[in-house]
Amino acid sequence: MIRILSVAFLLLTGAAQAADAPARVISVGGAITEIIYALGAGDLVVASDTTSYYPPEAAETPKVGYMRALSAEGVLSMSPDLVILAADAGPPPVIEQLDTAGVNLLKIGPARTIEDVKSHIEIVAKALHRQAEGTALIEQITAQEEKLKERIAGQGEAKRVLFILQHGGGAPMVAGNLTSADSIIKLAGAVNVVDEYDGYKPLSPESAISLAPDVILATDQGVQQAGGEASFLSAPGIALTPAGKNGQLIAMDALLLLGFGPRAVDAALELNDRLNTQ
Repeated sequence: MIRILSVAFLLLTGAAQAADAPARVISVGGAITEIIYALGAGDLVVASDTTSYYPPEAAETPKVGYMRALSAEGVLSMSPDLVILAADAGPPPVIEQLDTAGVNLLKIGPARTIEDVKSHIEIVAKALHRQAEGTALIEQITAQEEKLKERIAGQGEAKRVLFILQHGGGAPMVAGNLTSADSIIKLAGAVNVVDEYDGYKPLSPESAISLAPDVILATDQGVQQAGGEASFLSAPGIALTPAGKNGQLIAMDALLLLGFGPRAVDAALELNDRLNTQ
């Protein structure tokens, strides 16, 4: 049975349609895993992928591989009642193999808004028979969202922010529209200086200078791979921006900042606070 939703899609087969709640769940995708634990259903998780490291208990679960490089054997060996996974989990042949083997799959689409997060919570809560907990979690997020909006309304001119993704030693990439980085920047009451294209593009020294951000935003992991804050800010072009000259770099955990799970508003509140105390 396939149901197309505005922010997520659900592929539910076999026993996942049954009345009994699943007792053995594999979670693939850090934000999905966070939702399961936030619903108080962490005891159902028998395994997860390597992006699932929050809360700390999730990091201790057996791993079935990276979300885009899953092991069919690893999944099948855990005898799950239900696998809840991000829509871009893979590779596709492994997903097909799991489906053919009769594994019950619940696929969740990407999230870039708080409404997306709430929709995902509803879907997962229903699948795990935790609807009451899902409703309470959504109400908590809504209250946090109102607090964030009130804070932003009382602040002055929005900071101009450039998000730089630098993972794996490759060329730095910057986030344009329709990215989770763009969404979290705007949710925090700031302005993404990149607004001429969607997705990610390589950052040249010339474009860094012309964008003239007040603040550079990055992940903790990216800053560490670059050799630390000083090295990150001294990169060609970045050093000549207002942010580089003034040492204005904010680094946050990748899953918290970009995951758009149940901590998305927490991430926006933290980012807003740091932007306005720099």
